[in-house]
Amino acid sequence: MPGQPPARRGSARPAVPLDETARQIIEQLQQDGRRSYAAIGKAVGLSEAAVRQRVQRLLDSGVMQIVGVTDPLMLGFSRRLMVGVRCEGDLERIADELAAVDEIDYVVITAGSFDVLLELVCEDDERLLELLGRIRAVPGVVSTESFVYLKSRKQTYSWGGR
Repeated sequence: MPGQPPARRGSARPAVPLDETARQIIEQLQQDGRRSYAAIGKAVGLSEAAVRQRVQRLLDSGVMQIVGVTDPLMLGFSRRLMVGVRCEGDLERIADELAAVDEIDYVVITAGSFDVLLELVCEDDERLLELLGRIRAVPGVVSTESFVYLKSRKQTYSWGGR
């Protein structure tokens, strides 16, 4: 889905150390991704040019992205859900094949009851049924369990400022 973070293989990427100023800049952008560099600079005690440079370094290093987040319900997607997938065989291949499905927004290989977790949005139950059929048809998918979202209570992207 456009605007989503790029898929990353594995989780053993080295952490990028952030100083307090970088954390404050990230927090400013999490509050308002359109906040001007001048306003951020005033809040964190840097010049506009210094903020511009630091933001560019954060973007270039992959520490953060600045994206527009939409509300699926407002766009006509009445079904949001998580799907747990049990698999046999090459999990990387299965996860990659599932990630290639446009309607699937999130794919992770996990440890626990499910081998892969997917998040997807779709227009209605008819489309959902079609998508579940496509997921189950992927070679190596043994079974699925769907968790339909009834009401969202919290969704944040603020872990970067902690």
